Amino acid sequence: MVPEGFSRVAAVDCGTNSIRLLVADVAASDSASGAGATGELLELDRRMTIVRLGQDVDRTGRLAPEALERTFAACREYAEVIRELGATKVRFVATSASRDAENRDDFVSGVVDILGVEPEVISGDQEAEFSFTGATRELKGLDDLARPYLVVDIGGGSTEFVVGEDHVRAARSVDVGCVRMTERHLVQDGKVSDPPTAEQIAAMRADIEAALDLAEETVPLREARTLVGLAGSVTTVSAIAQDLPEYDSARIHHSRVSRDRVREITEWLLRSTHAERAAIPSMHPGRVDVIGAGALVLLAIMERIGAEEVVVSEHDILDGIAWSVA
Repeated sequence: MVPEGFSRVAAVDCGTNSIRLLVADVAASDSASGAGATGELLELDRRMTIVRLGQDVDRTGRLAPEALERTFAACREYAEVIRELGATKVRFVATSASRDAENRDDFVSGVVDILGVEPEVISGDQEAEFSFTGATRELKGLDDLARPYLVVDIGGGSTEFVVGEDHVRAARSVDVGCVRMTERHLVQDGKVSDPPTAEQIAAMRADIEAALDLAEETVPLREARTLVGLAGSVTTVSAIAQDLPEYDSARIHHSRVSRDRVREITEWLLRSTHAERAAIPSMHPGRVDVIGAGALVLLAIMERIGAEEVVVSEHDILDGIAWSVA
């Protein structure tokens, strides 16, 4: 049964590295009364599949056939979950990889055939808006978190920066993400360096710093009083920081990781081997080769703005998409 005043919705976020589903009962917000303004979202199913849709897209400009098939397989699974739970509204948002690809029409038609909805290939600014809403809507009850917030969503192909209080003040998407940085700087002879050289790490760091310069042209990063970090690179760093025996969303959500701990973890990840990273109990197999780059993006941001800690959120663009549907 759907609670009175709620809508059962499904949100799909298809990024460069992963595709994710959220089915939830959401209280439609009444802008006049403020109803639904503090996180009234009842989660029914949340899942993630690593599909690497952005495989080689930075180099070829096209979505690889095998990447498309992995993505469509996940879509077929998600269609079944949506049907079983009875979601009446579905919104499918596609981000960085499918924005960049020459053959994105193949992607769009495949999703329509499976899910019956057309994926919205949104801009980086729209992506940032959804991320901000999803991450901050429930933070209003935490009195020790000062505003403005800087919400940082470190994806596979891009990173979104959003500064705001109750609403977005400024947003920017830049083309640095854990997959893009790994493929651009850490791959030699078709394989990820294990571990990377000091020269490779320096080149990657320079690329990230240039992207931060670009973001600062339009987003006042240093005005933020609270840094909120989203997506798999950040949540995995939190899981490592807590030495979790397995990935545990409840313990990761709203955890806080100091800058010193992020630096320590990043340095270890960038000097570790594939086998050492794969042995971390909370590590998703699809993140083993890209987590070092993602952690370095997070560290560079914290050092740039002087953030003493990052507040980690499991609620992100998916939740923002769900709110938009309701």
